[in-house]
Amino acid sequence: MKIAIGNDHAGPDYKFAIIDFLKKEGYEVINHGTDTLESVDYPDFANPVAKAVNDGEVPLGILICGSANGVAMTANKYPKVRAGLCWTNEIVSLIRQHNNANILCIPARFTSIPQAVKMVQIFLNTEFEGGRHQNRVNKIGCS
Repeated sequence: MKIAIGNDHAGPDYKFAIIDFLKKEGYEVINHGTDTLESVDYPDFANPVAKAVNDGEVPLGILICGSANGVAMTANKYPKVRAGLCWTNEIVSLIRQHNNANILCIPARFTSIPQAVKMVQIFLNTEFEGGRHQNRVNKIGCS
């Protein structure tokens, strides 16, 4: 499976650790993030990930920035994207189980790298429950 990942200057170390984990698990990773700590604009990296998920090029994405608010706001502009901002393992489980999230947004300034890698693992291994949640997910779009 292919996964798209993107980050701004707050997340290169997180991204590299997550990419290492994903590759060890057999995933193909498409890197849309910056590799340096030089200040950049998060939408430049969130948009390609969100577009790839929205267009069906990849089923899932991961975005990292300082608070993860900016990347989540950017990604959620795409009609087929359901990006969830997470800072605990429990929230990661819930965005998959209840919201069928297809992009995980990680706040680098509020999580550790090992915690972020664990959140990615949970994100990938948690299934959408469907049922009553499907009706709610169907109402997310603003068409």
